[in-house]
Amino acid sequence: MLRITDFKKSYHRQPVLNIPSLHLNSGIHWIKGVNGSGKSTLLKAIAGIIDFSGDILLEGINIRQQPVPYRKSVNFAEAEPLFPEFLTGREMISLFTTAKQAPPGQATAYLERMQMQGYLDQPLGGYSSGMLKKLSLVLAFLGHPTLILLDEPLITLDAASLDMLYGWIREKHNTQGTSFILSSHQAIEQTALPVSSILETAHQTVKQLPG
Repeated sequence: MLRITDFKKSYHRQPVLNIPSLHLNSGIHWIKGVNGSGKSTLLKAIAGIIDFSGDILLEGINIRQQPVPYRKSVNFAEAEPLFPEFLTGREMISLFTTAKQAPPGQATAYLERMQMQGYLDQPLGGYSSGMLKKLSLVLAFLGHPTLILLDEPLITLDAASLDMLYGWIREKHNTQGTSFILSSHQAIEQTALPVSSILETAHQTVKQLPG
């Protein structure tokens, strides 16, 4: 599904990640590690948001040689999402629906489950951190992505919303074959989420832990 080779990333000439080779099959993968260990950097690189040295291929599509089809296949929810404060939630959903070629009304069920209908016409500048998190998660599930990246999805979510997110992941994976990579320094309930593999960021690299 995802293949990374000769990956290197530095900030201000200081190396932060060096991954000679990493191959993930289709499934649900958990990247664990302490804050500052490179989890977000790796996800942003896979999402095509930041530059890096090396190659990333998703289902054989090269992020450098085929950037448009690659990015259409990947959705990403940041740990601390930042949206234009003057836009409303409804306008953000409309933008993402168009960009991801999502079916009309696809977001409705997600919004209803998260009980967000009453906030949709409010400017995003007035959203709490929890509401911004919920909106970013809804946006990540729009369209028909091959891979969804969720950076620290557990933070700022209450228990009910977290259970709902686990259900969304299971449903998307089981019905559409969508793969997931979740980063979290908190433990993921593997009884609630069928994790295919556990990876750990440490010492500027990524290693796969025994299952």
